[in-house]
Amino acid sequence: MEARLDLFGNAVTAKFIRHINAAGKALEAVELPKFTADLVLIRASQVNGCGFCLDMHTKDAAEAGETAQRLHMIAAWREAKVFTDAERAALELAEAGTRLADASGGVSDEVWANAAKHYDEDQL
Repeated sequence: MEARLDLFGNAVTAKFIRHINAAGKALEAVELPKFTADLVLIRASQVNGCGFCLDMHTKDAAEAGETAQRLHMIAAWREAKVFTDAERAALELAEAGTRLADASGGVSDEVWANAAKHYDEDQL
């Protein structure tokens, strides 16, 4: 499929991307482990089917030192043995929150409670 929109060549989309980047910078102030944040961004990009975001976040994580094995296993995080319990909780919460439009029932109390065992309110 050929890209229909040049995200950086269009004034409106360029403005949108600047806002997204500003939101990302605000989230950097939250004390969430860098690799956990990267895992969440990559998984949300996978769920959303956003190739642009997936490429960007995967490259960022690799450049920050994330291993190829863990990057390859994100889509199968439930079965993969390479993630900590805290990372699994973050991936589960990210997946449930990203799938809101899929009529999945949203983030269940169980998923939220599991994530809350590992992360504070700001991190959640």
